[in-house]
Amino acid sequence: MLNINERFVKEEYDEKGILKKFRIVAPENANFGYDCIDAIAAEEPDRRAMVWCNSHGEEHIFTFGDISRYSNKTANALMNAGIRKGDRVLVVLKRHYQFWFTIIALHKIGAVIIPATHLLKKKDYVYRFNNAHCKGIVCTYEDGVADNAQQAINECPFVTVKMVTHGHKDGWLNFDEEVEKADEHLDRMPTLAKEPIIAYFSSGTTGYPKLVTHNHLYGFAHILTAKHWQNVKPDGLHLTLADTGWGKAVWGKLYGQWFMEAGIFVCDFDKFVPAELLPLFAKYNITTFCAPPTMFRFFIKEDLSKFDLSSLTYATIAGEALNPEVFKQFYEATGIKLMEGFGQTETTLTVVNVVGMEPKPGSMGKPSPQYDVDIVDENGNSVDTGAIGEVVVRAERDNPPAGLFMSYNEDEEMTNAAWHDGLYHTGDTAWRDEDGYFWYVGRTDDIIKSSGYRIGPFEIESVLMEHPAVLECAITGVPHPIRGQVVKASIVLAKGYVPSEELKVELQNHVKRLTAPYKYPRVIEFMDELPKTISGKIRRVDLRKEDK
Repeated sequence: MLNINERFVKEEYDEKGILKKFRIVAPENANFGYDCIDAIAAEEPDRRAMVWCNSHGEEHIFTFGDISRYSNKTANALMNAGIRKGDRVLVVLKRHYQFWFTIIALHKIGAVIIPATHLLKKKDYVYRFNNAHCKGIVCTYEDGVADNAQQAINECPFVTVKMVTHGHKDGWLNFDEEVEKADEHLDRMPTLAKEPIIAYFSSGTTGYPKLVTHNHLYGFAHILTAKHWQNVKPDGLHLTLADTGWGKAVWGKLYGQWFMEAGIFVCDFDKFVPAELLPLFAKYNITTFCAPPTMFRFFIKEDLSKFDLSSLTYATIAGEALNPEVFKQFYEATGIKLMEGFGQTETTLTVVNVVGMEPKPGSMGKPSPQYDVDIVDENGNSVDTGAIGEVVVRAERDNPPAGLFMSYNEDEEMTNAAWHDGLYHTGDTAWRDEDGYFWYVGRTDDIIKSSGYRIGPFEIESVLMEHPAVLECAITGVPHPIRGQVVKASIVLAKGYVPSEELKVELQNHVKRLTAPYKYPRVIEFMDELPKTISGKIRRVDLRKEDK
């Protein structure tokens, strides 16, 4: 074990051995591709880096030596095709192992990768190509991805480098063929830690997606993610459920895990089927696991007692607020307490249950030792214990700590709105209890003001989710002439339940019994489905528009 991660961090622990301070100390030319992947490959080339399989029975085990060599070959293939330092490349590779070769190759070149989902259509590509000024695209041929991208490129001729995997397309280079014939030698190229390296289009829950740009230090900041949240061990095998088009993939399938010299497990499935995924824990001896609450809900409904999860030692949860009921059922089934973490596309973990903490079911945890996190009022002043405010990070935009974003691409107004007066404003609200734990309330736009009360949607949603009739729900405020707003619940029913006035009353009484009565939904609408972003997040903004 090389302890690569310790070369780039300074840590302090309290008397109980729990992390209390964490800081990145990386050189000016820090680059994940060279300083992590190549460093491990040079000393332990045969160390396992990735176990990859797909639903068709194919399987590969890649060592760090393999990843180093293939990323070099990919870098040379990309440069042969015309990609240079600073160029922006859209990458749409699902869970194909070629994604890992590509992202590390682009890091080594100093180009900017923009991962994206395979669910995009022509208009989505046009928007992204134009907004990011992309020079190239690397994508899969499957699911019409290359065809949709080409339709957009017809309107975006500045996209001149086109590479495709899992098929051939006229006018496009075949990724695998180009990589195979490329040189595996690559001298270290000049890059700087504070240069842009990766950008994500945010989910767009309140408007068009914003392009969030990070520098090289973003990857280094995820050492905390793997080491102190996911509890990843050097010889373990970690699984995070995430498509490579989303930021969660690099949180759980790349940076921190490989800084910890651990193996990552990737199942390249076409459709998420819990009963097919659960047996893989025992088959591959998966030791640590991370997924959003939705996935845990699916797992729980499969009856976990039917599956061997004995290899699993630790589990974390993120992506949306954790309903206490999910925590309870998973703990009863496995004996493992889910450790929640909170962050955004713009950040790494900002609120977290680090290793050694005792989680409070439903709480986000405590401020990350990596940042100066607070809850403030509309004037930027810290709020009292129990008071609802906005979660912020105290940091200067000109010299932020590692892990915070650089800017929203070419949108100075939006960047300044989010980052001003020494604060990065997350736009998420919470309250702090007497022990310092944060409890999520909702987006600032989601807060409901009714008869003088400030009501957050999450608590009501959590209560409704405990009722067996509720599959999914979203809480919003609707205008009311006397109260200002009243609480509305938009509900998708579970199988076996049908909409009725009697069920509405039952659900209203259910909420009244389990939380403050003033929070109960005076309006209930049953829906076939809730409006969502491509990444699956509920678009409450669309629900509010319908009720104006």
